[in-house]
Amino acid sequence: MKEFTYSNSNKRYHTLDYYYKNKFHQKVFKVSLNAGFTCPNIDGKVGVGGCIYCSKTGSGEFAGNKEDTLEKQFETVKDMMLKKWPDAKYIGYFQARTNTYAPLEVLKEKYEKVLQFDNVIGLNIATRPDSITEECLDYLEELNKKTYLTIELGLQTIKEETSKLINRCHDLKCFEDMVKKLRERNIDIVVHIINGLPYETKEDMLNTVKYLNQLDIQGIKIHMLSIIKDTPLEIMYQQQKFKVLSKEEYIDIVVDQLEYLRPEIVIHRITGDPKLDELVEPDWLVKKFCVLNDIDKEMVKRNTYQGKRLKK
Repeated sequence: MKEFTYSNSNKRYHTLDYYYKNKFHQKVFKVSLNAGFTCPNIDGKVGVGGCIYCSKTGSGEFAGNKEDTLEKQFETVKDMMLKKWPDAKYIGYFQARTNTYAPLEVLKEKYEKVLQFDNVIGLNIATRPDSITEECLDYLEELNKKTYLTIELGLQTIKEETSKLINRCHDLKCFEDMVKKLRERNIDIVVHIINGLPYETKEDMLNTVKYLNQLDIQGIKIHMLSIIKDTPLEIMYQQQKFKVLSKEEYIDIVVDQLEYLRPEIVIHRITGDPKLDELVEPDWLVKKFCVLNDIDKEMVKRNTYQGKRLKK
């Protein structure tokens, strides 16, 4: 097979490492931060309890300790990374919970503080499509002109029945509208999806990717559902024993999904890496590099690559 266009390695999909090196011409890594935000489906604005799969850290297992200052969180991660990449640049990654869900003055103070740290070249801000006000959008538009900005929008699935089951508390139209508003301001978007949500079929998961491929998005994060201890999802699993994808099923689905994605869409993540002591199922997820390697092997076996099914 001819080498995949967006690759500087053996990968047959558009990796984030390739994208950063092509854009910035050096090593860039994200520093995960916990700014202490909450979510509108936790505090009662649109719901209570949060998404049923979220841990106590709000999907920020590898973000910093919210009791620490942003400076301390940043320096802790940076110091570890510098040992491996001494000349790297950094992107501040506001990861835990909904990072636009606060008064604008609070957001400005936190974002701009991180941008002042040495060698920070941008921000990634993880949020929900129902949690960016018009006032915030205007500010993000300004911020986008000053630094490299990416907004990460949680979607997880386009199936409304599943969305209600996992307590997302927003609909697909809300997501579509926010994608349009962000792109009107030329702000890059990365979308989060989850494979293996309760009672979803392979067709459901492929439909989510086919839908996203038609939108003006710049990146995607593909996760496998992690059943984490002390979550509503764990209780549901213990009571209903819904099917959990095997590693082989997950790999098959992911490779199919990649085939339906435009090659220019950057794959920011292609599997999860939950903490072992918090994980209930599936246990194969803790071997992240085995999953990544097996995805590569399956793509070679099929002689396929990202976007193959879009070719005429």
